[in-house]
Amino acid sequence: MNVVEIEHLTYAYPGADSPTLRDVSLTIEQGDFLAVVGNNGCGKSTLCKTLNGLIPQFITGDYRGRVSVCGLDAAAADVGALAQKVGYVYQDFENQIVRPTVLDDASYACLNYAQPDYLERGRQALAQCGLQGREDDFIWQLSGGQTHLLALAGVLSLQPEVIILDEPIAQLDPQHADRIYAVLRRLNEEYGKTIIVIEHHTEYIADFCKHVLLLKDGRVQWKLPAGDALQRVDELQSCNIFPPQVTIAADRLRKAGEYHADRLPATVEEGCAVFAPRARVAPDAQAQPAPRGAEVLRFRDVSVSYRSVKGEPHRVFQNLDLSIHKGDKVALIGSNGAGKSTLMKLMVCLLKPSQGEIYLNGRSLRGARPEGLSREVSMVYQNPEDMFIRDSIEADIAYAMKVRGLPDADARTQALLERFRLAGLRSRDGRLLSGGQMRRASLAIGIALDPGILLLDEPTANLDIATRKEIMHTLEDMKQVTETVMIATHDMQLVCEWAERIIVLCGGHVVADGPRDAIFRDRRLLETVGIRPPEIFAMGRALEPGAACYTIDDFVRRFTGRAPGAGVQEAAV
Repeated sequence: MNVVEIEHLTYAYPGADSPTLRDVSLTIEQGDFLAVVGNNGCGKSTLCKTLNGLIPQFITGDYRGRVSVCGLDAAAADVGALAQKVGYVYQDFENQIVRPTVLDDASYACLNYAQPDYLERGRQALAQCGLQGREDDFIWQLSGGQTHLLALAGVLSLQPEVIILDEPIAQLDPQHADRIYAVLRRLNEEYGKTIIVIEHHTEYIADFCKHVLLLKDGRVQWKLPAGDALQRVDELQSCNIFPPQVTIAADRLRKAGEYHADRLPATVEEGCAVFAPRARVAPDAQAQPAPRGAEVLRFRDVSVSYRSVKGEPHRVFQNLDLSIHKGDKVALIGSNGAGKSTLMKLMVCLLKPSQGEIYLNGRSLRGARPEGLSREVSMVYQNPEDMFIRDSIEADIAYAMKVRGLPDADARTQALLERFRLAGLRSRDGRLLSGGQMRRASLAIGIALDPGILLLDEPTANLDIATRKEIMHTLEDMKQVTETVMIATHDMQLVCEWAERIIVLCGGHVVADGPRDAIFRDRRLLETVGIRPPEIFAMGRALEPGAACYTIDDFVRRFTGRAPGAGVQEAAV
């Protein structure tokens, strides 16, 4: 039975020059686990918002065609009735948390529907999401992954037949991401829920999803079983979607005439059968440590605690000692809640330590104000829209320079617009740009005052793979602009390709600090902290325990004795 039927759907946002969705026809069967893929701006979120009536009932525009969900006309049905059929966990899921305690929030939707058993429904949803025992906790006591599960529980309490999740693991560490998908699998297989995810992480698609829907330029290209979809390596890459690294590596072998099977592997387990008979192990290249520059930031015996409404204060750091040097390219990693964002906020004085001292370029930051540091250290927030305060990105980039009366503010603004390929978007409101455009604009704002130190909080979150690579290239270009850069991220491919130094946080302490080989070769550290190296690294280790392959090029070079093929596109997955 079909739970979703779409016929000739075309939709354009108000004032748009062209439609975002173009003559879309689609059916989704009950009990499917469907991944919707495509590059940024292809219409994925727009399509899903037509399923719960958000488009066109709340977001107006030129809407033509028919969308039927669970027998209801999504464009005309009462949204209250539709919400009990289609649940939606949005990309910015924090905005769906509306009550102070866990059970209160999980049962809130049912209370709004005056369901007498609303508390029991909330408890059942929490149990389904693995949050039993947390009913009386305040929502700020939860980790990021647990908060995402709470948003899902709030949707699930109404027991909808269809559940939609937009980028469910974009800002989560691997352990929390695994947990989210394990819950989704259970809802799909044990409770018969139809699950629709907008997803860029194809390794999760390979492990969990039943079908894949590819959108391109607002049109449906195809809907295929997940295993068949991931075989279409060239077509997916042309749409900025990269199959699992294992699949791409096997595809390179096939193009080189060294692999002749009909099916490409999609997991490490499948890859072992492909690569093991062909492996010709070459020695790893030994990276030379970069010389350290002068100390620019110093944490000495720093402790930070957050006051708690309930129980003891939450301690984030205790007796932290850390130095950052001029020229460092640092990746700050650790699980959700490890303190990555807190550390950065301390550096720009958005937070103050409860104990200890922080020194910037040799002087104590005690009593310093954020605006007084902006020429020396700048922070680009995890949500780029938080960087936009004016009505155009040109005005946003110029703002900090003009309020400080810099005489060359206009010329520098134009130069930054050109450097970040934003000149054609200068008059656009930053909050209305695509994900990649937002990131580029936020970086331009971050370096407008030429800070010596740039801090980036999750700069590649919520981006498709091609846009992530574009941001990585932008970071490389910025080496000539900003001397010292620190990135807080869960994106291990970004860590492997860009960082020269990796700092690992866990339990309020720096548990590791060094180059990538020192971090990723330490199995005990990886297991303790929950770090997951790129899939191709795991593939190399499965074939040879001492291997250290951080990219597909590394893998091909080490295990086939071949130089990476000319003209073959590298993937960052």
